[in-house]
Amino acid sequence: MMMMMSVHSAFPQALPPLSLSPQQQQSLRIGVVVAQFNYEITSLLLEGVQQQLATLGLNPAHVQTHWVPGAVELPQAAQWLAPHVDAVIALGCVIKGDTDHYQYVCGMAADGLQRVSLQHNLAVVFGVLTTNTEAEALERAHPQQLNKGGEAALTAVHMALLQHRLASPV
Repeated sequence: MMMMMSVHSAFPQALPPLSLSPQQQQSLRIGVVVAQFNYEITSLLLEGVQQQLATLGLNPAHVQTHWVPGAVELPQAAQWLAPHVDAVIALGCVIKGDTDHYQYVCGMAADGLQRVSLQHNLAVVFGVLTTNTEAEALERAHPQQLNKGGEAALTAVHMALLQHRLASPV
């Protein structure tokens, strides 16, 4: 009799909690590029990144933060930063308006960041909020609640560590 395994049981429901070794805390290099447009929101996302990386014990000297004018400029800054870090976190906020501009900006940022990731074989985490309203963006950036910046930081560290593990000989 053949036993069937549930597809759901083969996949974890959540990533395991991160616990970094002292060596990882001292050596992991993270780059953060932040769009200045919608500063009230992007500064909260950056606060979430900084809080999460501090909680993980990362060496603050190994976290570079660079500001750019807007979300369209994030891929270029990520491209310049990529050779110097283990992962890049791109933070921005694009709020839908009455024109098609929103779609172009979101598409350019997403496509550009994906290209940087693949070109440099590097985790480039998309921490760009794309919302209908400012209220939705503020909710997703709130430091004591659902902060997507903190989530982006966790994703960046998980992916950098995965890349290091996969690059090491077995």
